[in-house]
Amino acid sequence: MTSSKTMRAWRVHEYGQPKEVLQIDEVPIPEPGPGQVRVEVHAIPLNLNDMERVTGLNMMVRPELPCTPGMEVMGIVDACGDGTEDWQGRRIVALPQNAFGGFAEYAICPIIGAFAMPHEIPLPDAAALYFPFHLAWLGLHDRAKLQAGESVLIHAAAGGAGSAAVQLAKNAGARVFATASSQAKLDFCRELGADVLINYEETDFSEVILDETEGRGVNVIFDNIGERFMQKSMRSIAYDGRYLIMGFASDKSFVDQKLIVPRSVSAGNFSICGVMLAYIGEAMAPMIKRGPGWNFIPSQRGDEIMRKISEGVIEKKIKPTIGRVAQFEDLPEALDDLSNRKTMGRTIIQLK
Repeated sequence: MTSSKTMRAWRVHEYGQPKEVLQIDEVPIPEPGPGQVRVEVHAIPLNLNDMERVTGLNMMVRPELPCTPGMEVMGIVDACGDGTEDWQGRRIVALPQNAFGGFAEYAICPIIGAFAMPHEIPLPDAAALYFPFHLAWLGLHDRAKLQAGESVLIHAAAGGAGSAAVQLAKNAGARVFATASSQAKLDFCRELGADVLINYEETDFSEVILDETEGRGVNVIFDNIGERFMQKSMRSIAYDGRYLIMGFASDKSFVDQKLIVPRSVSAGNFSICGVMLAYIGEAMAPMIKRGPGWNFIPSQRGDEIMRKISEGVIEKKIKPTIGRVAQFEDLPEALDDLSNRKTMGRTIIQLK
């Protein structure tokens, strides 16, 4: 238990750009409720989706202001709510409640969406493994069923999820086509094992893919860009291929728009696979299905994925990709750089 009654937290009092609206406040340390733990935060991995919690755009859950953004933390459980007592003292990575509250020295996290992090993996590496590797694993293995000898196109391959996907695809025995926006990012992708490198700012990636595959296209497309590349990506996919909708980094305003032309899918003879990283307990799954109609991922699957990823890191089969480690005081600037595509791999805010 902590002896202090307050903590530092980066909070938004009005929506805007990170360097303009994020401010450090001294606030009460929160207490966990049933099914929750309190995490003494040792590191905060930044995510592109954190931006909407700062700018006020495209949020499924909109909190009252002021609020503390931050959708991912890594640290030690220092207090437990009812039903979580056996989590005391565990070293974990976790999703804070409602994907808010991570930009602070302590965070409240449901145990659904919290996973053990082995002590064999030190900081900052331990903080870089949750979201991008889980997301990439769910897409490539659970949805696409990627097989050795197949080919996969990975957009924004130098980013957090993209760099994880490059490694997982290579480990699966696939041929990897990687797109990125600069030569430095492409060099980074080459170091991770990518086979064909494409600067999407200078080259039509669909033409390169068709040339490299004798006009067939790739078996799997890992698309976390969205609207900007969707039509050319669909043109680049092979017969019986799998198109993974991973994210909408180019413009998230399209996330709820009618975007896909049915004829493009039927004539293309490929599968569209949705992927969203959100874990859920068995009791809650029917309620979510009857409400918005969504299918969230059983938390037991998250345990399995985390175990495989951790084993892969310990055995040096995969590695966390970290472009920058910054201090808590530098969080707004680091988030601004992430949103402006100035980073490669993950940006980690380290507190301990």
